[in-house]
Amino acid sequence: MAAIDDLPPLREVIETHGLRAKKTLGQNFLLDLNLTARIARAAGDLAGSDILEIGPGPGGLTRGLLAEGARRVLAIEKDARCMPALEEIAARYPGRLQVIEGDALEIDPLAHLTPPIRVAANLPYNVGTELLVRWLTPKEWPPFWESLTLMFQREVAERIVAAPGSKAYGRLAILAQWRASARIVLDLPPQAFVPAPKVSSAVVHLTALPAPRFPADPAVLSRVVAAGFNQRRKMLRASLKGVAPGIEDHLAAAGIPPTERAEQVGLEAWCALARSVAAAQ
Repeated sequence: MAAIDDLPPLREVIETHGLRAKKTLGQNFLLDLNLTARIARAAGDLAGSDILEIGPGPGGLTRGLLAEGARRVLAIEKDARCMPALEEIAARYPGRLQVIEGDALEIDPLAHLTPPIRVAANLPYNVGTELLVRWLTPKEWPPFWESLTLMFQREVAERIVAAPGSKAYGRLAILAQWRASARIVLDLPPQAFVPAPKVSSAVVHLTALPAPRFPADPAVLSRVVAAGFNQRRKMLRASLKGVAPGIEDHLAAAGIPPTERAEQVGLEAWCALARSVAAAQ
């Protein structure tokens, strides 16, 4: 394996610092620096951007991002055991890596970053989806980020890029595809990680659109879609009856048959339904 810098191999780093992955933190370490460099390259041209990384662990992706030319990396890590390893990387790349020990759900990264900003992370499995939804549903759009390059369980990645009519299609696909372009850029087998998870993983790259694909009130769209997919097997006139009075009229206004099921409705129709409901409020 070709070295991407003059720091020790990740297996040696893990042994030196006693970094056994913790299941409670959703940790699975990716040790192949060639793979972490591929993920960094999938994030695009990093030279003029600040990068937000969540859960860097021993720093494999961090090293890839810095070696690929990131202007600056902000790494947020909850596991105090990883800090000495990350400090070694910071020393190797003076002034280009800031490490914050803490919970990514509670830290405001904008206090530490300068636009343009990209997000690149091997997200801990236990907070990955929650972070993605937060990044996709800010109060204002465009968001603080230009792109997200994120590793998930393969099942979650498929839900992000799913098309109407597929089993994976749901709220996550609508939230992602309404305001961003999303595609899977890399598949990773369980054996690429230590410890090996029971499922495959995939890297998804999302690029923020300047404006949503179709007009809709974000809060209303989120509420309508959540209600629709909460009872996937029911017809929409049944699953949405608590959303607004006269739901069949709203479905008709959006061109959606009342007997349709949520997974059969495309993004444009969901937005039309949200607009009809919002107009009646």
